[in-house]
Amino acid sequence: MTEAVLPRAAPSLQRRDPELIRRATPLLWPLLRAWFRPEVRGLERIPATGPVLLVGNHSGGNMTPDTVVLTLAFTRRFGPDRPFFQLAHDLVLAAPWLRLLRSFGTVPADPAVARAALASGAAVLVYPGGDWEVHRPVWERNRIEFHDRHGFVRLALETGVPVVPVVAVGGQETALFLTRGAGLARALRLHRWLRVDVLPVSLALPWGLDVGDLLGHVPLPAKLTVEALEPIDLGARFGADADAAYAGVVALMQDALDRLAAERRLPVLG
Repeated sequence: MTEAVLPRAAPSLQRRDPELIRRATPLLWPLLRAWFRPEVRGLERIPATGPVLLVGNHSGGNMTPDTVVLTLAFTRRFGPDRPFFQLAHDLVLAAPWLRLLRSFGTVPADPAVARAALASGAAVLVYPGGDWEVHRPVWERNRIEFHDRHGFVRLALETGVPVVPVVAVGGQETALFLTRGAGLARALRLHRWLRVDVLPVSLALPWGLDVGDLLGHVPLPAKLTVEALEPIDLGARFGADADAAYAGVVALMQDALDRLAAERRLPVLG
């Protein structure tokens, strides 16, 4: 790890609190189970030790229940002492009501932080679609939308760690997401000021019409299903061809998402 990595990475990684996670997980999991009826599959496919990059699709606006479900399920299987970090936008980390996330391992979505975490032997969860995918309209809820963001591929090829795709369904039914508001975000130059490409509009509790989702919302109790797929060695399968690796992972995840979506009979109810 170089000195350039340490100033931003080290404080972020040190905020994870295994003892708090140990105490909080048995309290939080029954609440999630009652509200979202989560079904988590395939965790046995995640390597039991060593660094691994989990690559997920992302749903639910700024209140993303799939992340919380996966984080707690990972902890329940592997224990709080196994380091596990989730990459998130700085706006998420700045929200005072989400401060607990740092104690559970949520860190800035910064390549230096991710490399430092992997170098320490941790599991790292990344959502390449970020703000673009998480605010997609509800009628596009069953689409992988990484917005041509290849950072996870470069990270995996540079570090040589296995990639485990993780696919989730149901999160985009926790509110009625109407539009990303990408045009308005461009007009307001939000990417320059806030590093976001969207200004979403949704119908969500308790606000009714929710513009920007800046204060979050109360998610509807949609049933969530999360599945970890088989690990992939991107270098062995695709060589140095980052475009082929990106396309291959997206296609694999889209097939899995189509399969999970086909299992659902009704929105929200699952």
